[in-house]
Amino acid sequence: MVHSAVTCNSFLFFVVGLLASYGACESYQKFPLLMPHVKPEQAETYFCTPVKIDPTEEYYVTAFEPNATMETAHHMLLYGCEEPGSDGEVWNCGEMALAQPGISSAPVCRTGSQVIYAWAKDAPKLVLPEGVAFKVGGKTSIKYLVLQVHYASVEKFKDGSTDDSGVFLYYTETPQPKAAGVLLLGTGGRINPKSVEYMETACTIDEDKVIYPFAFRTHTHALGRVVSGYKVTRNGVTDKWELIGKKDPQLPQMFYPVANELTLAKGDTVAARCTMQSNRDRITRVGSFNNDEMCNFYIMYWSEGEPLEQKYCFTGGPPLYSWAVDFSTVPRDASKLRPEDTGPHMHHHH
Repeated sequence: MVHSAVTCNSFLFFVVGLLASYGACESYQKFPLLMPHVKPEQAETYFCTPVKIDPTEEYYVTAFEPNATMETAHHMLLYGCEEPGSDGEVWNCGEMALAQPGISSAPVCRTGSQVIYAWAKDAPKLVLPEGVAFKVGGKTSIKYLVLQVHYASVEKFKDGSTDDSGVFLYYTETPQPKAAGVLLLGTGGRINPKSVEYMETACTIDEDKVIYPFAFRTHTHALGRVVSGYKVTRNGVTDKWELIGKKDPQLPQMFYPVANELTLAKGDTVAARCTMQSNRDRITRVGSFNNDEMCNFYIMYWSEGEPLEQKYCFTGGPPLYSWAVDFSTVPRDASKLRPEDTGPHMHHHH
């Protein structure tokens, strides 16, 4: 990461929106993690490209600036890996995707996979709160960053042009006081024809840490109507539900500020529901094809010490799992959008 330091000029200072209290401007650098001018040949292609982080140095990533437009990149995910899925410069990394000939296929990470940033639908850049950073490299388990780009359409490449979608990472070598982390909630399961289905998940935090959620992101494919996530405190017969965030997943799938300032600690439960509406004549299953479904709720948080070792909270989803298994009461409005959860709809690529 070191060799790509940029000089600290007023433009960089402006882009990151740094406050003077952040310390010397010189210490912020910008690293381009971009596709190496790839040429996707068919729609629904997933490509991955890695960067190995200097193992002798720890870096603190404080902002993410996307370099993409929704005309080409449908979405991008940035993963931290212990080992990447491939040694190549680019590989096919969507289970579903028709693999492009001449390019090898492999998972995103071979080991130690965690999502640290996600972008879709022309979402703007994400600047972490002051003093918060993702710690990567050095002694951390994030030895590599792998960028995954999903190309919904390849119209733009028919004339021979290539793609450098990706993300600019702003980072510093100055240790930051708060560690960022992401907890991904999700389900498996299926959605019956002509029905409204709730896909639900819940996990109890069993690590002795206090985490402070500050942003959330929802993700489904076409059938998602509402995705909501909660902190649940078990209190005798009743359960206390506090909203972390709720969105219409057809809106830009960026990280949004949480609905309530709250903390999660040992013994607290996190829970999420995706409300799915199917007018199809067939069963829809969870999977990575566009005509499959997904139910994801991401919680981005900071903590004073290390982030949670737990990165995922998944259940089998319907018909195997529902909130009724774990809770005596559920929030009545978990499937209802508030005015601030809605907005102009994006159109789906099929």
